[in-house]
Amino acid sequence: MSEKPADYSVTNGFESKTPFLIGVAGGTASGKSTVCQRIMEKLGQQQKEQTERRVVCISQDSFYRSLTTSERVRAERGQFNFDHPDAFDDKKLLTTLKDILAGKKVEVPEYDYITNSISDRSHSIYPADVVLIEGILVFYFPEVRDLFHMKLFVDTDSDTRLARRVPRDIMERGRDLEQVLNQYMNFVKPAFEEFCLPTKKFADVIIPRGADNLVAIDLIVHHIWDIMYKKRPRVNGCNGLHDEDGRRLSGSSEDTLSR
Repeated sequence: MSEKPADYSVTNGFESKTPFLIGVAGGTASGKSTVCQRIMEKLGQQQKEQTERRVVCISQDSFYRSLTTSERVRAERGQFNFDHPDAFDDKKLLTTLKDILAGKKVEVPEYDYITNSISDRSHSIYPADVVLIEGILVFYFPEVRDLFHMKLFVDTDSDTRLARRVPRDIMERGRDLEQVLNQYMNFVKPAFEEFCLPTKKFADVIIPRGADNLVAIDLIVHHIWDIMYKKRPRVNGCNGLHDEDGRRLSGSSEDTLSR
């Protein structure tokens, strides 16, 4: 049996090591989850059992806080702002991420978009080499933001995001067109401009066009591959790794994503 690296440990009965934490932010329907899915697919992780995955993904939506009775009524009418920082339980998210960094197995609840509530179901996140955390405001809370080793911002045109959100909310979340459009104009768009967009400045890598930017995704996959199978970089993030077209992700002190 080969000798384990120094950062390996055994926690909750699972052999683990401190994971490389990657935050993936961006506006609603920008393609955050699709980018994460593409990364998982290219690394051959999607078909693996949860206990065998070396790369896992968690959604910030799992950390929406419970609504009060009056908030629930407003939510049913499309009058509650789910894109505001106050809609999230940032303390619970912080605690969960710290447990993940400690190599612990954690339980992450599933969010029910139809009832606007945390469901009784949850899924287990086992110790992994790389953990992706995607959400509209994962860079907004400083204590959470400071935990990420790398920060990605999925930058997609606002018209494209709206065109994606409308059919998604109607077909998958049981809402009508008027409600979706009203919620977008009254809450989603203003909240994006006030809370989400300003966090773009914290990103180490910006991915224009989201999941359609295959070059950027391939370079990020190569970087994650290096983390999984080669010596892990000890820097906290990589600076300036993008250009306007997403065709060259380089410029860090170690040029970790360029070839």
